[in-house]
Order: sequence, then C-alpha cells, then structure tokens
Amino acid sequence: MNNTHLHLVVNHLPIIFPVAGIILLLIGIFTKTEVSKRNSYFIFILGAIASIAAMATGEGADHGVENLPGVTDSLIETHEEAAEVFAALSYVLGGISTVALFASFRNYIFSKIMPFVVGLFALATLFFAQKAGRTGGEIRHTEIRSKTASQNSGGNALETEDNHDDD
Repeated sequence: MNNTHLHLVVNHLPIIFPVAGIILLLIGIFTKTEVSKRNSYFIFILGAIASIAAMATGEGADHGVENLPGVTDSLIETHEEAAEVFAALSYVLGGISTVALFASFRNYIFSKIMPFVVGLFALATLFFAQKAGRTGGEIRHTEIRSKTASQNSGGNALETEDNHDDD
C-alpha cells in the first residue's frame, strides 16, 4: 500500500465520524439520554484522531498524484488549505468533546449546555469537512470540478449540452 492509497483509506473517516456523532448527539438531546451524548462525544474525539491520520498521510498522497495528467498544483493547494482548516476545527471539536465528556461524567452544572455547544461546533466543522472533501475529490474526479478548478487544470469537465453535437 503506497501513501496515496493509505490517504484514500483514512481521509473519509474524519468526515464520517462527525456525521455519525451529530446523529447520535441529536438522539441523546431528544431522548435526554446521557449515554448517547457521551457516545457522541467519544465519536467526535475519534474524528479528531482520524484527522491526525488523514493529515499525516496527505503529504505522501500529494507526491503520489502531483505528476498525474489533469492534476495541478492549484487543485492540490486548494485541497491542502481546506483540509488544514477542517483538521484544525476537528481538533478543537475533539477537545471540546473531551471537556464535555469529562463534565458529563462529573455531573458539572455546565454539562447541561455542552451538547448544544458541541452540536453547533460540530455543524460548523461539517461545513468545512464538505469543502475539504469536495476539493479533495476534484483532484481526480474531473466531473465534480468547479468551473474555476476545471479551467485551472486545463480540462473541459464542465462542457454544457450546448457544446455537444449529439444529433
């Protein structure tokens, strides 16, 4: 398994964990079950750890794809920047979740608001997860590239039906 393959294996986890965590957190909030909330905090912590793995394998993946046809430095750089923001937010989400988990076990008074704080931060983090995932996908999937990304790569991925002569 090379570095690019390893990155592709782990890079989806930091996005999937917060989605699962939010679902479980909502269940915990609506059913008022502390166990569900605690499990969601743990899932957010796992997401932060998965972000470490994704970031650690990213540089190797960069070197594995940089010379492939259709892959440009601008596509890679855009993804790196989005991934760095997302990773930083994931680390903070993991930290806040650690505090929330500890507060829940110790029954601190502020543990009552922590599900809402964690939930809002998780939603904000997922916004940036979407951007990191999309820009990563654009590196090899020309069909999802934005017009700007497509033009920068020299591709014609966004040809409209008006440009096709199917008759």
